[in-house]
Amino acid sequence: MTGARVAFLIALLAALLLLVSGPGTRLSLWEFSTGFLLMRWSVHLGLAALALVVVFTLAPRLRRRDVGWRAAALVLALGSVYIPWQALERAREVPPIHDITTDTADPPRFEAILELRATAPNPAAYPGETVAQQQRQAYPDIRTLVLEAPPERVLEQALDAAQTMGWDIVAVDPREGRIEAVATTFWYGFKDDVVIRVTPDGATTRVDVRSVSRVGRSDAGTNARRIRTYFERLQESN
Repeated sequence: MTGARVAFLIALLAALLLLVSGPGTRLSLWEFSTGFLLMRWSVHLGLAALALVVVFTLAPRLRRRDVGWRAAALVLALGSVYIPWQALERAREVPPIHDITTDTADPPRFEAILELRATAPNPAAYPGETVAQQQRQAYPDIRTLVLEAPPERVLEQALDAAQTMGWDIVAVDPREGRIEAVATTFWYGFKDDVVIRVTPDGATTRVDVRSVSRVGRSDAGTNARRIRTYFERLQESN
């Protein structure tokens, strides 16, 4: 077997590890830590494949041999390295927090979901001002949404928007204007909990959202993006 084909096989293994790391975690075939380990190994193998491709390309006697195998190895190896690197860079751009809310002074509280979070590593209680300061610096746009509509109508629209987001609705309390739901991330299938609070404020209605990860110190900006997208859908229906 030629060196270029060896590089291709290594790159293929790297790509496969990357492809199964998330879905395997989502399907509960292994813990998320194992999924992260598989992704890390995919990077190492991808770098090894890239190194081999460079060597075979620079070597005078090997430069013109197995060009197709080297090209395929290059594509797979680059993908195996670039995708995790991009995710890591995105995580580094935001603070290592996982509890995001539009109201840091009086964040919406979970009630029905507390039982579901009983064994979660991350607590349901809001972590306090330290996290609030980091959130305000990183996500200054995450604020209370004020709508010119009665609270009853806004609550219905808020529920519809949550359902269109694909969240699993856990509880709806019209009297308190509270909706609780579970959002599942696409790749790793992480469970994040969301609570929506609808409150009247004179002629307007205030909507506050809190999105909290059950595991992990940092959410890599996922909860903030979720709230932004949710508010966009809610405003579209208003």
